[in-house]
Amino acid sequence: MSHSFQTKVQARSAAEKEPSTQPDFIQVRDFNFYYDGHKQVLFDLNLDIPKQKVTAFIGPSGCGKSTLLRNINRMNDLIDGIRHEGDITIDGHSIFDPLLEVISLRKRIGMVFQKSNPFPKSIYENIVYSLRVAGRNRKAELDEVVERSLRGAALWEEVKDRLQESAFGLSGGQMQRLCIARAIANRPEILLMDEPCSALDPIATGKVENLIHELKKEFTIVIVTHNMQQAARVSDRTAFFYLGKLIEYDETEKIFMNPGNPQTEAYVSGRFG
Repeated sequence: MSHSFQTKVQARSAAEKEPSTQPDFIQVRDFNFYYDGHKQVLFDLNLDIPKQKVTAFIGPSGCGKSTLLRNINRMNDLIDGIRHEGDITIDGHSIFDPLLEVISLRKRIGMVFQKSNPFPKSIYENIVYSLRVAGRNRKAELDEVVERSLRGAALWEEVKDRLQESAFGLSGGQMQRLCIARAIANRPEILLMDEPCSALDPIATGKVENLIHELKKEFTIVIVTHNMQQAARVSDRTAFFYLGKLIEYDETEKIFMNPGNPQTEAYVSGRFG
Protein backbone atom coordinates (compact mmCIF):
# COMPACT_ATOMS: atom_id res chain seq x y z
CA MET A 1 0.00 0.00 0.00
CA SER A 2 1.45 3.41 -0.96
CA HIS A 3 2.44 5.83 1.81
CA SER A 4 0.06 8.52 0.46
CA PHE A 5 -2.83 6.05 0.35
CA GLN A 6 -2.06 4.94 3.92
CA THR A 7 -1.92 8.57 5.06
CA LYS A 8 -5.34 9.29 3.52
CA VAL A 9 -6.93 6.36 5.31
CA GLN A 10 -5.31 7.25 8.65
CA ALA A 11 -6.27 10.93 8.35
CA ARG A 12 -9.84 10.06 7.52
CA SER A 13 -10.13 7.58 10.32
CA ALA A 14 -8.70 10.03 12.86
CA ALA A 15 -11.32 12.58 11.83
CA GLU A 16 -14.12 10.04 12.33
CA LYS A 17 -12.88 8.14 15.37
CA GLU A 18 -16.09 8.54 17.35
CA PRO A 19 -18.02 5.26 17.36
CA SER A 20 -21.39 5.31 15.63
CA THR A 21 -24.50 5.32 17.79
CA GLN A 22 -26.79 5.05 14.77
CA PRO A 23 -28.83 1.84 14.50
CA ASP A 24 -28.24 -0.51 11.60
CA PHE A 25 -30.70 0.60 8.95
CA ILE A 26 -30.41 -1.98 6.17
CA GLN A 27 -30.01 -5.60 7.20
CA VAL A 28 -29.17 -8.48 4.85
CA ARG A 29 -29.90 -11.90 6.32
CA ASP A 30 -28.94 -15.34 4.90
CA PHE A 31 -29.38 -13.91 1.42
CA ASN A 32 -28.93 -16.07 -1.67
CA PHE A 33 -29.70 -14.89 -5.19
CA TYR A 34 -30.16 -16.81 -8.44
CA TYR A 35 -30.44 -15.94 -12.13
CA ASP A 36 -32.44 -18.25 -14.44
CA GLY A 37 -33.88 -19.91 -11.37
CA HIS A 38 -30.78 -21.95 -10.59
CA LYS A 39 -27.55 -20.03 -11.39
CA GLN A 40 -26.50 -18.87 -7.93
CA VAL A 41 -24.55 -15.59 -7.83
CA LEU A 42 -24.88 -14.53 -4.17
CA PHE A 43 -24.18 -16.93 -1.32
CA ASP A 44 -25.48 -16.68 2.25
CA LEU A 45 -24.84 -12.96 2.71
CA ASN A 46 -25.23 -11.34 6.12
CA LEU A 47 -24.41 -7.70 6.76
CA ASP A 48 -25.80 -4.64 8.52
CA ILE A 49 -25.59 -1.20 6.91
CA PRO A 50 -25.71 1.73 9.35
CA LYS A 51 -27.87 4.81 8.92
CA GLN A 52 -26.41 8.04 7.53
CA LYS A 53 -23.04 6.47 6.85
CA VAL A 54 -21.30 5.53 3.60
CA THR A 55 -20.86 1.81 3.02
CA ALA A 56 -18.65 0.72 0.11
CA PHE A 57 -18.88 -2.60 -1.72
CA ILE A 58 -15.53 -3.58 -3.26
CA GLY A 59 -14.26 -6.65 -5.09
CA PRO A 60 -13.26 -7.79 -8.59
CA SER A 61 -15.67 -7.70 -11.52
CA GLY A 62 -18.40 -10.31 -11.32
CA CYS A 63 -18.15 -10.75 -7.54
CA GLY A 64 -21.80 -9.84 -6.90
CA LYS A 65 -21.51 -6.35 -5.44
CA SER A 66 -23.74 -4.64 -8.05
CA THR A 67 -26.20 -7.54 -7.89
CA LEU A 68 -26.59 -7.03 -4.15
CA LEU A 69 -26.91 -3.26 -4.60
CA ARG A 70 -29.72 -3.74 -7.13
CA ASN A 71 -31.53 -6.06 -4.78
CA ILE A 72 -31.84 -3.31 -2.18
CA ASN A 73 -34.29 -1.42 -4.42
CA ARG A 74 -35.51 -4.61 -6.12
CA MET A 75 -34.27 -3.47 -9.51
CA ASN A 76 -33.38 -7.07 -10.26
CA ASP A 77 -37.13 -7.80 -10.29
CA LEU A 78 -37.06 -6.50 -13.86
CA ILE A 79 -35.04 -9.57 -14.94
CA ASP A 80 -36.92 -12.76 -15.86
CA GLY A 81 -36.13 -15.93 -13.93
CA ILE A 82 -34.57 -14.42 -10.82
CA ARG A 83 -35.24 -15.72 -7.34
CA HIS A 84 -33.87 -15.20 -3.85
CA GLU A 85 -33.70 -16.85 -0.44
CA GLY A 86 -33.31 -15.02 2.84
CA ASP A 87 -34.31 -11.41 3.44
CA ILE A 88 -33.32 -7.77 3.21
CA THR A 89 -34.96 -5.35 5.64
CA ILE A 90 -34.99 -1.56 5.78
CA ASP A 91 -35.73 -0.09 9.17
CA GLY A 92 -36.97 -3.52 10.29
CA HIS A 93 -39.39 -4.09 7.39
CA SER A 94 -38.80 -6.70 4.68
CA ILE A 95 -38.47 -5.30 1.18
CA PHE A 96 -39.99 -8.55 -0.08
CA ASP A 97 -43.19 -8.22 1.95
CA PRO A 98 -45.99 -9.14 -0.49
CA LEU A 99 -48.04 -6.21 0.86
CA LEU A 100 -45.26 -3.74 -0.01
CA GLU A 101 -45.63 -1.82 -3.26
CA VAL A 102 -42.31 -1.77 -5.11
CA ILE A 103 -43.02 1.79 -6.28
CA SER A 104 -43.28 2.98 -2.67
CA LEU A 105 -40.02 1.18 -1.86
CA ARG A 106 -38.21 2.89 -4.72
CA LYS A 107 -39.46 6.30 -3.57
CA ARG A 108 -37.37 5.72 -0.45
CA ILE A 109 -34.29 4.80 -2.46
CA GLY A 110 -32.46 7.02 -4.95
CA MET A 111 -30.21 5.38 -7.54
CA VAL A 112 -27.19 6.77 -9.39
CA PHE A 113 -25.70 4.67 -12.18
CA GLN A 114 -22.22 4.18 -13.60
CA LYS A 115 -22.95 6.24 -16.70
CA SER A 116 -24.79 9.50 -16.23
CA ASN A 117 -28.23 9.16 -17.77
CA PRO A 118 -30.01 12.52 -17.84
CA PHE A 119 -33.37 12.61 -19.61
CA PRO A 120 -33.56 14.43 -22.98
CA LYS A 121 -35.14 17.39 -21.24
CA SER A 122 -34.07 20.65 -19.63
CA ILE A 123 -32.06 20.69 -16.43
CA TYR A 124 -35.19 21.86 -14.61
CA GLU A 125 -37.41 19.12 -16.01
CA ASN A 126 -34.85 16.43 -15.17
CA ILE A 127 -35.16 17.36 -11.50
CA VAL A 128 -38.96 17.64 -11.34
CA TYR A 129 -39.79 14.65 -13.56
CA SER A 130 -40.69 12.29 -10.70
CA LEU A 131 -42.77 14.98 -9.02
CA ARG A 132 -44.76 15.63 -12.19
CA VAL A 133 -45.36 11.89 -12.59
CA ALA A 134 -46.80 11.92 -9.07
CA GLY A 135 -49.12 14.79 -10.03
CA ARG A 136 -47.22 17.51 -8.19
CA ASN A 137 -47.19 20.48 -10.58
CA ARG A 138 -47.39 23.55 -8.34
CA LYS A 139 -44.66 25.87 -9.66
CA ALA A 140 -43.59 27.20 -6.28
CA GLU A 141 -43.03 23.67 -5.00
CA LEU A 142 -41.19 22.59 -8.14
CA ASP A 143 -38.94 25.66 -8.03
CA GLU A 144 -38.10 24.95 -4.40
CA VAL A 145 -37.29 21.29 -5.12
CA VAL A 146 -35.08 22.22 -8.08
CA GLU A 147 -33.02 24.68 -6.06
CA ARG A 148 -32.78 22.42 -3.00
CA SER A 149 -31.77 19.40 -5.07
CA LEU A 150 -29.20 21.25 -7.16
CA ARG A 151 -27.72 22.84 -4.05
CA GLY A 152 -27.63 19.38 -2.47
CA ALA A 153 -25.71 18.14 -5.50
CA ALA A 154 -23.34 21.14 -5.39
CA LEU A 155 -24.51 22.18 -8.85
CA TRP A 156 -26.81 25.16 -8.25
CA GLU A 157 -24.23 27.93 -8.72
CA GLU A 158 -23.03 26.38 -11.99
CA VAL A 159 -26.46 25.99 -13.62
CA LYS A 160 -28.90 28.40 -11.94
CA ASP A 161 -28.95 30.63 -15.04
CA ARG A 162 -29.33 27.66 -17.43
CA LEU A 163 -32.23 25.74 -15.93
CA GLN A 164 -34.26 25.71 -19.15
CA GLU A 165 -31.32 24.53 -21.26
CA SER A 166 -30.86 20.89 -22.25
CA ALA A 167 -29.16 18.66 -19.68
CA PHE A 168 -27.02 17.33 -22.54
CA GLY A 169 -25.18 20.66 -22.63
CA LEU A 170 -23.52 19.90 -19.29
CA SER A 171 -20.09 18.37 -18.86
CA GLY A 172 -19.80 14.71 -17.88
CA GLY A 173 -19.16 15.56 -14.25
CA GLN A 174 -22.04 18.03 -14.18
CA MET A 175 -24.38 15.48 -15.74
CA GLN A 176 -23.51 12.96 -13.05
CA ARG A 177 -24.18 15.54 -10.32
CA LEU A 178 -27.47 16.36 -12.08
CA CYS A 179 -28.37 12.67 -11.84
CA ILE A 180 -27.57 12.81 -8.13
CA ALA A 181 -29.79 15.90 -7.81
CA ARG A 182 -32.57 14.03 -9.61
CA ALA A 183 -32.11 11.02 -7.31
CA ILE A 184 -32.50 13.13 -4.15
CA ALA A 185 -35.36 15.34 -5.42
CA ASN A 186 -37.97 13.16 -3.71
CA ARG A 187 -35.98 13.15 -0.47
CA PRO A 188 -35.31 9.41 -0.30
CA GLU A 189 -33.75 7.87 2.80
CA ILE A 190 -31.20 5.78 0.92
CA LEU A 191 -28.91 6.62 -1.99
CA LEU A 192 -27.45 3.73 -4.01
CA MET A 193 -24.46 4.57 -6.22
CA ASP A 194 -23.16 2.03 -8.74
CA GLU A 195 -19.65 3.05 -9.85
CA PRO A 196 -20.71 6.74 -9.97
CA CYS A 197 -17.26 8.06 -10.86
CA SER A 198 -15.92 5.43 -13.25
CA ALA A 199 -16.54 7.61 -16.33
CA LEU A 200 -15.34 10.87 -14.76
CA ASP A 201 -12.00 12.67 -14.81
CA PRO A 202 -10.10 13.22 -11.52
CA ILE A 203 -11.45 16.75 -10.96
CA ALA A 204 -15.07 15.70 -11.47
CA THR A 205 -14.46 12.60 -9.34
CA GLY A 206 -13.20 14.80 -6.51
CA LYS A 207 -16.35 16.93 -6.67
CA VAL A 208 -18.59 13.86 -6.48
CA GLU A 209 -16.56 12.44 -3.58
CA ASN A 210 -16.83 15.73 -1.67
CA LEU A 211 -20.54 15.66 -2.39
CA ILE A 212 -20.86 12.16 -0.93
CA HIS A 213 -19.38 13.43 2.35
CA GLU A 214 -22.05 16.13 2.48
CA LEU A 215 -24.93 13.88 1.42
CA LYS A 216 -24.37 11.34 4.20
CA LYS A 217 -25.55 13.98 6.68
CA GLU A 218 -29.02 13.31 5.27
CA PHE A 219 -28.89 9.97 3.44
CA THR A 220 -27.73 6.41 4.03
CA ILE A 221 -25.34 5.78 1.13
CA VAL A 222 -24.20 2.50 -0.40
CA ILE A 223 -21.57 2.78 -3.13
CA VAL A 224 -20.15 0.11 -5.42
CA THR A 225 -16.65 0.97 -6.59
CA HIS A 226 -13.68 -0.74 -8.23
CA ASN A 227 -11.48 2.12 -7.02
CA MET A 228 -10.08 1.11 -3.64
CA GLN A 229 -8.61 4.56 -3.01
CA GLN A 230 -12.08 5.96 -3.52
CA ALA A 231 -13.58 3.49 -1.06
CA ALA A 232 -10.94 4.51 1.48
CA ARG A 233 -11.64 8.20 0.93
CA VAL A 234 -15.44 8.22 1.07
CA SER A 235 -16.70 5.25 3.10
CA ASP A 236 -17.17 4.57 6.78
CA ARG A 237 -17.54 0.80 6.32
CA THR A 238 -16.30 -1.46 3.53
CA ALA A 239 -17.52 -4.89 2.41
CA PHE A 240 -15.19 -7.05 0.30
CA PHE A 241 -16.91 -9.55 -1.99
CA TYR A 242 -15.37 -12.41 -3.97
CA LEU A 243 -17.22 -14.92 -6.16
CA GLY A 244 -20.59 -13.96 -4.70
CA LYS A 245 -19.51 -14.33 -1.08
CA LEU A 246 -18.93 -11.69 1.56
CA ILE A 247 -15.32 -12.24 2.57
CA GLU A 248 -14.94 -9.43 5.09
CA TYR A 249 -16.96 -6.46 6.31
CA ASP A 250 -15.71 -3.92 8.81
CA GLU A 251 -14.77 -0.32 9.46
CA THR A 252 -12.99 1.01 6.37
CA GLU A 253 -9.80 1.75 8.32
CA LYS A 254 -9.55 -1.87 9.43
CA ILE A 255 -10.27 -3.31 5.98
CA PHE A 256 -7.46 -1.29 4.42
CA MET A 257 -4.95 -1.11 7.25
CA ASN A 258 -5.42 -4.38 9.13
CA PRO A 259 -7.71 -6.81 7.26
CA GLY A 260 -8.55 -10.00 9.08
CA ASN A 261 -8.77 -12.24 6.03
CA PRO A 262 -5.81 -13.12 3.76
CA GLN A 263 -8.00 -12.75 0.64
CA THR A 264 -8.94 -9.23 1.67
CA GLU A 265 -5.32 -8.35 2.33
CA ALA A 266 -4.29 -9.70 -1.08
CA TYR A 267 -7.01 -7.69 -2.83
CA VAL A 268 -6.50 -4.33 -1.10
CA SER A 269 -2.72 -4.64 -1.56
CA GLY A 270 -3.20 -5.15 -5.29
CA ARG A 271 -1.97 -8.75 -5.53
CA PHE A 272 -5.10 -9.82 -7.42
CA GLY A 273 -8.31 -8.39 -8.88
